[in-house]
Amino acid sequence: MNYWLIRYDTPLTILLVVIGFILVLYAQLKIQSTYSKYRKVRNTNGLNGRDVARKILDANGLSQIQVYETQGNLTDHYNPSKKLINLSSDIYNSTSIASIAVAAHECGHAIQDKENYTFFKIRSALVPVVNFISYLGYFGLIISLIAGITGYLKLSILILLASVLFQLVTLPVELNASKRAKIQLKDLGLIYEEDEQGIKKVLNAAAMTYIASLISSIMNLLRLILILRRRDD
Repeated sequence: MNYWLIRYDTPLTILLVVIGFILVLYAQLKIQSTYSKYRKVRNTNGLNGRDVARKILDANGLSQIQVYETQGNLTDHYNPSKKLINLSSDIYNSTSIASIAVAAHECGHAIQDKENYTFFKIRSALVPVVNFISYLGYFGLIISLIAGITGYLKLSILILLASVLFQLVTLPVELNASKRAKIQLKDLGLIYEEDEQGIKKVLNAAAMTYIASLISSIMNLLRLILILRRRDD
């Protein structure tokens, strides 16, 4: 794909790609280094991820939501349709600062669901739509590559538009879940003052990945729009 587009690239469009790549790379390195550091630091109460999730859920009237251990690394998520929280083994069993931060974050999503948080509802509704658009877009790209259809660039723009829209809605959902996590951990006495800085760093580093990804997608979208205009000229 990029080999075909490269003749329409300009210093500006190349710069957009480079900046987006650097932002995403930095965010990934930041979350990896922060998580690696605080997965080795034990929280003061000695609670593991499962304990913290259970306490937060019960305190918010969500005792019906089950917390399960799942395989994989950082595969943690809240499933709104099944009303359950999946925590990766490292998060579920560990008593580290990183583990309780991640567990509390996922509980933040469960609380959003309970309170009908607007952006959470919008994101949940958009998931099948975005997946469908992306599926059609990628199918169209394959056809375009084989048949040389000129709609190739427009299909790429459609995919990125769907991605950007979803990321725009996802960002406030993730930031709000982290905010709720910090409040719950502190208000329920699950952490002490010496734990707060680590919790904040882990959640902020995670938030940075969403911000960087959104900016990168917008830059790539702008690049394709500029290339389309240049090609049509």
